Amino acid sequence: MMDNKVKQRLLQLIKEKTLFYQPVVLSSGKRSNYYIDAKQVTLLPEGAYLVAKLILDLIKDEDVEAIGGPTIGADPLLGAINCLSYLNQRPLQGFIVRKEQKKHGMQRFIEGPFLKKGTKVAIIDDVVTTGESIIRAVKAVKELGCEVVKVIALVDRCEGGREALKKYGLTLTSIFTIRELGIGETS
Repeated sequence: MMDNKVKQRLLQLIKEKTLFYQPVVLSSGKRSNYYIDAKQVTLLPEGAYLVAKLILDLIKDEDVEAIGGPTIGADPLLGAINCLSYLNQRPLQGFIVRKEQKKHGMQRFIEGPFLKKGTKVAIIDDVVTTGESIIRAVKAVKELGCEVVKVIALVDRCEGGREALKKYGLTLTSIFTIRELGIGETS
C-alpha cells in the first residue's frame, strides 16, 4: 500500500513541474496536445526519493530480486530505487534495457549486473502511452529466462499501454493516471 502523504506530495510536484500543454509527437509516434516530462521530477532529489519510496511500497510484498526498465525513462528511477532499497536493507539489483543492442564493447541489450535465468523482476518506466517501450523491456528480460512479477509506471497516459500489457499476461500498476493529473484523454 502506498503512503498517501508521499503520493500527494509527488502529485503536487508532477502538476507543478512536468506538464507542458503544447502539440508534441510522443515516442510512440502518436501526436498529443500535452507532454509529461517526468524527468523534471525524477531527477530532483525530492522527486527521486518520493518515486522510489512509492515503487518500493508497491513491491514490498512481491518476491522481486531485480528492478529495471527502458532507458531513459527508467534510468533516474533506478538510481533512486537502488539506493533506497539498500538503505532499507532489501537491496535490489538494477538493470537498464537499451532501445537496441549495443554495437560495440560488450554488445549488451541489457545493462547492469547480469540477470540470470529464473530471476524475478519488476519492470518500471516513467510514463506509459502505448506500452511499446515497456513491452520491449519485458521481452528482453523474458528472453534471458527471467520472470516478470510486476510492471509499474509513474504515469499511465491511458492510451493503450495497459491493454497491450494484458496481451502478455501482465497488469500495469501506475502511481498516477492522466486523470489524476487533471488531464482528460482528449487533452
